[in-house]
Amino acid sequence: MTKIFASLLSLSLFLTSCTHPQPQPVSSTATPEPDPMTTPWADRSIFRDGLVPSAQSALDALNGASVYHIEFTIANNLYEITGTEEVHYTNTEDVPLNEVQFRLFPNILGGTMQVSNLTVDGNGVTPAYQLNNSLMVVPLSAPLEVGQSTIIKMDYAVTVPQTVELNYGVLAYYDDVLALAHANPMICVYDDEGWNAELPPQDGDVTYADAAFYLVRIHAPKDLTLVTSGSEISLDEAGQTQVLTVANGPARDFYLAASPYFEEVSQISNGVVIHSYAGKELQNGAHFALQVASRSIEVFNRRYAPYPYTELDIVATPNLALGIEYPGAIAITTRIYDVSGDYRGAPTSQYMESTVAHEVGHQWFYNLVGDDQLDDPWLDESLTQFATLQYYADTYGSQGEEGFRTGLESRWSRVSNADIPIGMPVASYQGGEYGAIVYGRGPLFFVALKNEMGTEAFDVFLKEYTESLSWKIATPEYLQSLAEQKCACDLDALFNEWVYP
Repeated sequence: MTKIFASLLSLSLFLTSCTHPQPQPVSSTATPEPDPMTTPWADRSIFRDGLVPSAQSALDALNGASVYHIEFTIANNLYEITGTEEVHYTNTEDVPLNEVQFRLFPNILGGTMQVSNLTVDGNGVTPAYQLNNSLMVVPLSAPLEVGQSTIIKMDYAVTVPQTVELNYGVLAYYDDVLALAHANPMICVYDDEGWNAELPPQDGDVTYADAAFYLVRIHAPKDLTLVTSGSEISLDEAGQTQVLTVANGPARDFYLAASPYFEEVSQISNGVVIHSYAGKELQNGAHFALQVASRSIEVFNRRYAPYPYTELDIVATPNLALGIEYPGAIAITTRIYDVSGDYRGAPTSQYMESTVAHEVGHQWFYNLVGDDQLDDPWLDESLTQFATLQYYADTYGSQGEEGFRTGLESRWSRVSNADIPIGMPVASYQGGEYGAIVYGRGPLFFVALKNEMGTEAFDVFLKEYTESLSWKIATPEYLQSLAEQKCACDLDALFNEWVYP
């Protein structure tokens, strides 16, 4: 996520443009609509078309990943959601489990989520609630042994806040735009701490999630343009209602944005169909974002593991961050769509470019390679900032790289270039330290790491890092170990200087 990302750019850059063929429309009747509630749990074929060929091996490799079948309705007022969720959960840990924990994030994002009719393998159960009702603990009648699976089903209702003041508006209905993030019950990560759940600080991201598969059916008013994670399976209309079915996975979340005023522009780049959605008055920014996303995918595909999906969506929302990342989708604040104007004393186009490149970078460092975003935010935010630096270097040469690096140094200077470790949990930073250290000092650590390892070894390391951890969870220890392996050197001193408390 790009959080009020105001200090990055001191550069003034000329942006080249290019023409791409427009993707051909696909008939919504070409494929029969599957029923999310009855599709066999083991059937991963429905996700294949949403993945590029090099990523399709994950369909077999992740045979223990959770599978969500979700069906929900968006009310005519656009801020009330009612749905049913059924999850096939497999115990992939090394101990039996007596419970399964779910996050109900709307209850701490300014809205509400209520769960009813909860069953485990068809038997009704009564859950317990913790963490301000944002954690639901589902008891199991008998321990779920290693390798065994269970099916958990529930109805749920969400009231979406009609303000963007809490958590940057990730979950909000505001200015005729519905932003529906983290809006279904989500299974917690089970790691070396057990079930990992806590109340997230306001400064950071809220989710920490394993890769999963989502098959989702949405009932919505016909006049809405729906933008979602994943790929469309079918779209039908009946009266004033549309029914959209999408397959999303592997992915760490499911996201939807909707508005009656979205217009779409799109292009194909590097085999990926990029869609850009915004209101009519924001189309210059929508086209600009499309160009930046295309260049970003080209740079990151060359440097890291390939982008896994066949699509990427960019959507304009009135969020209070500059940008927010989701699997296969990025939300960019409407405040920076006037790319011919100025924003906070600099050309708005500079903010738009850095924000889009940053959020596209998160498709690698957050989604493809997961991490504990609350305890180890540097593993996605600092790395994504460094990826953005590489975008400027590859796109504009040394002048662009130096300009963006100056912005990073300026951000760190907000705390007088204090040697605060970049590897602390979000909650451990005080005041403005989180932004200055994780977004400013953090990417400069990777510059120092590159200098220590040498460019060739560093490039091999970062590419293998994204390949070896695809759909897994990264840790600081693994990152250091792999870097030391690739450079045949001891990096303890460097990591102690920059990373560890």
